Amino acid sequence: MSDAIVELKGVGKSFRSADGSARSVLEGVDFRLAEGEIVALLGQSGSGKSTLLRIMAGLIDVDAGRVSYRGQPLYGPARGVSMVFQSFALFPWLTVQQNVELGLEARGIEPAERARRAEAAIAMIGLAGFESALPRELSGGMRQRVGIARALVVEPEVLLMDEAFSALDVLTGERLREDILELWSSGSMPMKAILVVSHNIEEAVLMADRVLVFASDPGRVRFQLAVRLPRPRDADSPEVRMLVDEVYALMTAGATRAGRAGAEPVKLDLAHRLPQADIARMEGLLEMLLDDAFDGRADLPKLAEASELSDDELLPLVQALSLLDFTRLADGDLHITPIGRRYVDADHTERQQIFGAQLLAHVPLVAHIRHSLEQEPSGELPEEPFLRLLRDSLDATEAERVMRTAIEWGRHGDVFEYNFHNGLIHLDQDEPEEAEPSRPA
Repeated sequence: MSDAIVELKGVGKSFRSADGSARSVLEGVDFRLAEGEIVALLGQSGSGKSTLLRIMAGLIDVDAGRVSYRGQPLYGPARGVSMVFQSFALFPWLTVQQNVELGLEARGIEPAERARRAEAAIAMIGLAGFESALPRELSGGMRQRVGIARALVVEPEVLLMDEAFSALDVLTGERLREDILELWSSGSMPMKAILVVSHNIEEAVLMADRVLVFASDPGRVRFQLAVRLPRPRDADSPEVRMLVDEVYALMTAGATRAGRAGAEPVKLDLAHRLPQADIARMEGLLEMLLDDAFDGRADLPKLAEASELSDDELLPLVQALSLLDFTRLADGDLHITPIGRRYVDADHTERQQIFGAQLLAHVPLVAHIRHSLEQEPSGELPEEPFLRLLRDSLDATEAERVMRTAIEWGRHGDVFEYNFHNGLIHLDQDEPEEAEPSRPA
């Protein structure tokens, strides 16, 4: 096994919520990044992936465990580590040349040497001739190339890429990824290891020697998969498609009611991180499952292709449908359930009734809100107490998002109503007849 450049042992990290309580973001993380490897890290938004990268760069201290760089404890920014961000993070008033020189200037490099090294990095990344351009004059792909050149010019041992391609259109992202891999294989780049945080499963399989799947609440490594295929890799080859299927299965392995028929459903708590899933898209996916092309069962990569949804868009929808028992996951395939078929065949009113029944049966937060309203003589309550409950386990932004999702789903299922002017949740005065919920197999 190659020598580890960066190694984490039992790393934990917590942040303070708005109310002063500690929220665990990472817990018990063991990870080593070795010489000569590219590692891809996949996981849900908010699972702590970006926090992990900043810890590896020495930008954030840990609360528990140990971080080492080349066998020595890491207590501050590591000179041998550079980061590339999703947002490009360029200074708009500086030229390409000046943006790339910034890291060298911070290290006290002489102007002539700065200029020479910056020009070489700009040329290496394919932007020769654009040294005097301002960021506003460049396309998104060109701006990201500037960000990469700025990271490479300091000649790091480790390159950390935080969603570096996700803000780009598909073709631009693919081209830039291929260019990075070509530079890596040619030895033109100074790095000895790359860690890529991504939401794109195919991208991870095409780039990485290892794919790690991160769990949430708190973040930790849940699975890892070795990719022993030579590069460059053909996205349409059977070997790559098999690995993509396997990663999809790993990514959905912890979803509610996933796995074998008859398996015990996962017990959820009130502050479960509800997936950010649009109801119209959920319905569209259910209807697509019953198309002749799938006949009630779909391979997730093929479903992503047919629906033209990215992995980051598809997986929350799959998780939401499985949570509500409209579908079941098994080995990376999505199966529609009897209640899912009934939902697709129903008219609008019956769909609402079914959706509401499934919410009350399978989403504890929605059931808790409904029960609290029924106990209140006025039939209405402010949302703030429920937000406080969520903030005990989630940060303020995520708690707000989960609450918005619960309210959207609850309103669609006629479980309760919401007044957007005063923030009050209330029972509907004209209660519809409730549908019978499905029961876990």
